[in-house]
Amino acid sequence: QVQLVESGGGEMQAGGSLRLSCVASGTIFKINSMAWHRQAPGNQRELVAVAIIGSNTIYTDSVKDRFTISRDNAKNTVYLQMNSLKPEDTAVYYCNVEGLSPSLTPFDSWGQGTQVTVSS
Repeated sequence: QVQLVESGGGEMQAGGSLRLSCVASGTIFKINSMAWHRQAPGNQRELVAVAIIGSNTIYTDSVKDRFTISRDNAKNTVYLQMNSLKPEDTAVYYCNVEGLSPSLTPFDSWGQGTQVTVSS
């Protein structure tokens, strides 16, 4: 099993910055992708950013040029640096990691979520 522990959420005024962290632990052979999703009240969960093999990154349009996703492969950790925060960024942010166990069984794990609240 793979466990994810998120940290770094909180409250911030518009224009401020927050940094989310997510550490993956457990029976991991290889991590293929590490991503952040978010879900605001009444909305569906949406992909915010994903870091895949080869340092490629993909962002949803609403966060481009404001958010940066990065990975520390040695620590099985993914970060989301969020700058120029807007009230519409308010949501529960979830970490998602996909990869392979030592037996080459695929895994797709989710964190418990961390609340980000941006006030105007």
